[in-house]
Amino acid sequence: MKKLKKELSAKYIPYLAMAAAFSFLIMMFNIPIPGGTTGHAVGAGIIATLLGPWTAVIAVSMVLIIQALVFGDGGITAIGANCFNMAVVIPFVSYWTFKLVKGEGVSGRRVSAAAFLSGYLGLSIASIITAVELGIQPIIAHAADGRPLYAPYPLSVALPAMALEHLLVFGVVEGTITMLLFKYFVKHEPGLVYVLKNR
Repeated sequence: MKKLKKELSAKYIPYLAMAAAFSFLIMMFNIPIPGGTTGHAVGAGIIATLLGPWTAVIAVSMVLIIQALVFGDGGITAIGANCFNMAVVIPFVSYWTFKLVKGEGVSGRRVSAAAFLSGYLGLSIASIITAVELGIQPIIAHAADGRPLYAPYPLSVALPAMALEHLLVFGVVEGTITMLLFKYFVKHEPGLVYVLKNR
């Protein structure tokens, strides 16, 4: 919150609310994938590039907490892991990916590629971290008879189930959404774009 107060102007607070609403909306479209889990877009990459990674941490964390408490989506016991994976990993991976790829430009193909890759890599890396967290559960949390207490799938199942779908489908969707929204805001509201103001 301290970082947010320092970096986000009061006039952009409505954008924080809209960013959280956008993230909430696109996360509600959970699509079942083979291996016993689901995939969805998050929107944290575009929030990080437009409003900054710390703003994305707050916006996406609020969304995940509301989803868990009000809708039972994700579950209360998974709030910490979900916030780390989607509200910390995605914003910072997306932000730094964008900064590294874009170079000195403010528009053009390289910047569009940077926006796409920021969304794509943010979600893909978060899905791999989630897969590792789920895949080690049978090792670290099991009953006396060896039965897994939480996630039943080992790493050999969890990693391909989560990673492949996100690398091939959901990451592409997230990257495309990030790129299109980024191009829109650069054209219509360039003063808002955090990654261009903080070179």
